[in-house]
Amino acid sequence: MRKIKEFLIEKLILICGLASIFFVGLIFIFLLKEGLAVFKSVSAFAFLGGSKWYPISEPPQLGILPLILGSLVVTVGAAIISIPIGVGCAVYIAEIAPLKIKEVLKAGIELLAAIPSVVLGFIGMITLVPLVKKVFHLPTGLTALSGSIMLAFMAMPTIVSIAEDALYSVPKNYKEGAFALGATHWQTIYRVILPAASRGILAAIMLGIGRVIGETMAVMMITGNAAVIPKSILVPVRTLTATIAAEMGEAVVGSEHYFALFAIGIVLFVISFAINVTADLCLHERI
Repeated sequence: MRKIKEFLIEKLILICGLASIFFVGLIFIFLLKEGLAVFKSVSAFAFLGGSKWYPISEPPQLGILPLILGSLVVTVGAAIISIPIGVGCAVYIAEIAPLKIKEVLKAGIELLAAIPSVVLGFIGMITLVPLVKKVFHLPTGLTALSGSIMLAFMAMPTIVSIAEDALYSVPKNYKEGAFALGATHWQTIYRVILPAASRGILAAIMLGIGRVIGETMAVMMITGNAAVIPKSILVPVRTLTATIAAEMGEAVVGSEHYFALFAIGIVLFVISFAINVTADLCLHERI
């Protein structure tokens, strides 16, 4: 009876795994079916490299370069903020914090990860946006910097949680060997433990960036939604995700605008897939 149960559970897990792959494949096929139709009226080069996004003009101008650059600026800004803070927090929790403080911090980080993005976006509109406007003396606080700060805040729970697990999984004899050779605690951390956990930390960073790339509501609420090529981090931008969320409800089904939004979805799918595959390869030490 026990063997039958184990067999059924194994097969059920296999079916669930295959089903997830099947559904992802169906999503990608649907995106291709709807999105590739836009290239009947605009070339791939003009679509990816065009500097003007006016989908309802006559004729429509469907260049998504400002959207790509907007996503890139916000993502890079969020990474610059979240990576050092996130890895530092993970090191503190895994190697320095007392047990009671460690438990409180881990619970707090998990709680942060559970806050809906729309709530964080609303908080950013009320607190962060006026602060950025006042500090930098700008006409508006709805800028790429505001989006970067908020997205960094959203990415840190992912980075901290996975990086802390990677640090904790380093064999204890590494640390004991370093202490036996006369290394201090700090020397052991940055010369032994961090290098040993580097693949897991890199995977945490990649997954955190994947969270930033795919975020929609927060960036749509606090980045200004200006589809122009950004010349600074202190100007309004529009991201790929915000464009889909803001315009899909207004797009006429079957129009060039409609197909262009699905083509943006293909670009986002490819970017997110590449980031997640890279993180998986790092985590399983295949690269």
